Amino acid sequence: MTTAPVRDSRPAMTAHRWAGQIQFWVGLVLIAFFCLAPFYWMAVSSLKSPETIFDNRLLPQDPSATNYLAVFGADNDFSLALRNSLIVAGSVTVLSLIVGVIASYALARLKFRLKSVVLGLFLATSMFPGVAILSPMFQLFADWGWINTYQAMIIPDVSFTLPLGVWILTGFFVAMPWELEEAARVDGCTAGEAFRKVLLPLAVPGVFTTAILVFIAAWNEFMIANSMTQTPSAQPVTVAIAKFTGVSQFDQPFGTQMAAGVVVTVPLVIIVLIFQRRIISGLTSGSSR
Repeated sequence: MTTAPVRDSRPAMTAHRWAGQIQFWVGLVLIAFFCLAPFYWMAVSSLKSPETIFDNRLLPQDPSATNYLAVFGADNDFSLALRNSLIVAGSVTVLSLIVGVIASYALARLKFRLKSVVLGLFLATSMFPGVAILSPMFQLFADWGWINTYQAMIIPDVSFTLPLGVWILTGFFVAMPWELEEAARVDGCTAGEAFRKVLLPLAVPGVFTTAILVFIAAWNEFMIANSMTQTPSAQPVTVAIAKFTGVSQFDQPFGTQMAAGVVVTVPLVIIVLIFQRRIISGLTSGSSR
């Protein structure tokens, strides 16, 4: 009695594995190109003169720093706009972290019915279109005399960034071993001391990740800032860029806007590249359980 020869399936498995690897890298390259191409074109356009900005060259023929000099010229007050953005984004980040850490700890530690529903509703508030409340909010702040002030930008930004921070931080506190808090209480710590000395240091990756995401969101905000600021002394960089003039009085400000976009974007890119591992670990650690 003869048996049929067994075919070796390893070549087929190897070919299938190579096909999967090729598809993965092709998809990765396409995604990277899709994400980086606009920034590359912005950087290239920022080095072109107003006469050559529409030549569609992949590299500037005669690179020039004219646009960058115009960005920091006296007509644009860009340094003042950078200061305003730092103050607003930094304040929003600090306030969102303070409130977000406390709220997340309460949501994770307390036991009550419909906790997941409350957390979902909390996150749903960030999906509410800001333009729907822009007019009444402007009228309210105008009655209070808050137009052209920092608080007119900080408070709305906190309301929109806080739900994201609470959502991320709640995952961290839920995943923490509560036995550590109980052990600290047994050793004589109060509830506040156990939270501050034991739980909060363990939540540093989540706090750090939330801080970066909130800062980027506040730094890039335009709609509220454009409505609440009417003078250059209070405008952040997003509004200042939209109101740029050209290198000369009569040309379009495309080059200076591209140069300002590079100046505003590069620090954020550097921060993300430096702390990318901490950001990734922060986004994944909270969902480990």
